[in-house]
Amino acid sequence: MELIKKTHACVRLEKDGQTLVIDPGVFTEEDAAVGADAILVTHEHMDHFHEDRLRAGMEANPGAEIWTLASVAEQLSAAFPGRVHTVGEGDTFTAAGFDVEVHGQLHAVIHPDIPRVTNVGFLLDGGAVFHPGDALTVPEGRTVDTLLVPVHAPWNKVAEVIDYLREVAPRRAVDIHDSLLRDHARPIYDSMIEKLGGTDHSRLASGGSLPVG
Repeated sequence: MELIKKTHACVRLEKDGQTLVIDPGVFTEEDAAVGADAILVTHEHMDHFHEDRLRAGMEANPGAEIWTLASVAEQLSAAFPGRVHTVGEGDTFTAAGFDVEVHGQLHAVIHPDIPRVTNVGFLLDGGAVFHPGDALTVPEGRTVDTLLVPVHAPWNKVAEVIDYLREVAPRRAVDIHDSLLRDHARPIYDSMIEKLGGTDHSRLASGGSLPVG
């Protein structure tokens, strides 16, 4: 399995000739979902869900399908009948040859005055990769090999990221949710996470890749 980083929170995963894309949002390249056999969306915020990005992927491949939570599915199901599937915590399914488990229910707290939206994370192939979306969800009872860690967001701080890594204890952490993190701040984040996170840590530029699983 190969993981290809796209801008911000989006990744592409390729295995056995099939491609799965997670969270092609507004900060992601316009063609991020083109060529996908399956698309997963963790929640409705624009940096994870952008309708034009999804439409481009779905129209490029008439066999492509989407798995997501209800708030996103209801915006897409009429345009792509039979190809948009609603999922929630505890569900399992197979998409583009990947075994997927759904973990989590709510977006992390941004501020007490802002209502929390639904958010789900996707665990692939029994723990090979976990994408938590916008939450620090721990997939209970699962060992995670590669954790896609939301390193920088309006709803988190680096201490929480470090504690999250310690709790999940993956073999490796790879940064996502990073497009708002300025280049001069990256070495500071890298240093703290690598010294305190308790796991191998790396980040990829958009288009960078590494083997997983």
